[in-house]
Amino acid sequence: MNIVVLAGGISTERDVSLVTGAMIYRALKDQGDNLVLLDLYLGYEGETTDIFAKECDWSENFGSISEKNPDIAAVKAMRKGNPECAIGPNVIEICKQSDIVFLALHGQNGEDGKIQAMFDLLDIKYTGTDYLSSALSMDKAISKEIFEKFKIPTPKGIVVSKKERHMVDAWNIYPCIVKVNCGGSSVGVYMAQDKETLNEAVEKAFALEDRVLIEQYIDGREFSVGVMDGEALPIIEIAPKVGFYDYKNKYQAGSTIETCPAELDANVGRAMQACAETVYRALRLKTYARMDFRMDSEHNFYCLEANTLPGMTPTSLLPQEAAAVGMDFATLCRKIIDVSRKKYE
Repeated sequence: MNIVVLAGGISTERDVSLVTGAMIYRALKDQGDNLVLLDLYLGYEGETTDIFAKECDWSENFGSISEKNPDIAAVKAMRKGNPECAIGPNVIEICKQSDIVFLALHGQNGEDGKIQAMFDLLDIKYTGTDYLSSALSMDKAISKEIFEKFKIPTPKGIVVSKKERHMVDAWNIYPCIVKVNCGGSSVGVYMAQDKETLNEAVEKAFALEDRVLIEQYIDGREFSVGVMDGEALPIIEIAPKVGFYDYKNKYQAGSTIETCPAELDANVGRAMQACAETVYRALRLKTYARMDFRMDSEHNFYCLEANTLPGMTPTSLLPQEAAAVGMDFATLCRKIIDVSRKKYE
C-alpha cells in the first residue's frame, strides 16, 4: 500500500504536527508499505513520478516541539512561489498516487475540514473523520451548542468576537478560561482570575483569532477519553506539576503526571466513557477522536471539546490510552488506517 503521511502546514500547531508525522512515518515504514512523509505547506520540489519507489526519508527534518509557537513568517519565507497558498508544490499530485493519506495535521487547515473536503472532491482517501464533523468539532462555539442539545455537560461560556468586545464586560464568573474558538494543543489558552486578567487574556487570544471563548473554569481533575470506531478507550488522567494543562505542560516531557487507566470510581468512569461515545455520535465523528473532560470535587464531569486528529507525539494521550489495552504505537497507527478505510467500503 502507498501511504502519504501528511503533516506540517502553517497553523499554530505546526511543530506538534511535524513530530506527530515523523512518529507515524517511522512506525509504519517497517510494516511493508511504501511511505512518503510530506509537509502540507512546503511540499516537494522534485520529480514526483514513482515517488513511492524513491524511499525518501525526510523524517529527520521534521524537528521537535519548542516551548513557543512556531514562527510562521519564517516558514513562509522558506517557500518559493505563492506563500499565501496553504498547499505546497506537488502535494496534491503525490497524494493522488497514494492508497490513503494519513492525516498528521493539527489545527487550521488540518482539523477544520478544509483538507478533508478538498480530498473528497479529488477522490483522495484519508484517515480520520470527514469534513463536516471536522468543522463541527473544530469550532468550539458550535460544539457547545451541540453539547447542550444532546444534554452533554459542558462548562458555562460565551463566544466573543472582536466586533462584540463589549460582551466581555458582562462576564462575572471567576476563575475562567479564555481560549481561541478554533485552536488546539492549548495554543491561545489563558486562565483569568479577575476582570483585569480577563481583559489581558482576551487581548492575547484576539491576537491569534477573531473569536474567543470565555468559559467557566472547573476546579478539579482533568481527563481525556479516546474513542476508536465508536468505542471508548481507557480514561487517562492529566495532572500538570505546575499550573494548568497548557501548551508547555502538554509537550515538554516531565511537565505532567499522566495516569492510565485513571483512578476513578467504576461508575464514574463508565459514565465518562459513555459520555465520550455520546459526543462522538453527536458530532457525527468517524474512525477516531479524543474527548477532553474536567471533573469537580463532587464527581460532576464536563466535556470541554473533541479533538478529531489527536496528537501522536512522545507525550500524547491517545497512544497511552491505546497502550493500556495492549496496543503499541505501530499497531495503533495500523488500526487507524484500517478503521479509516471502512469509510470507503
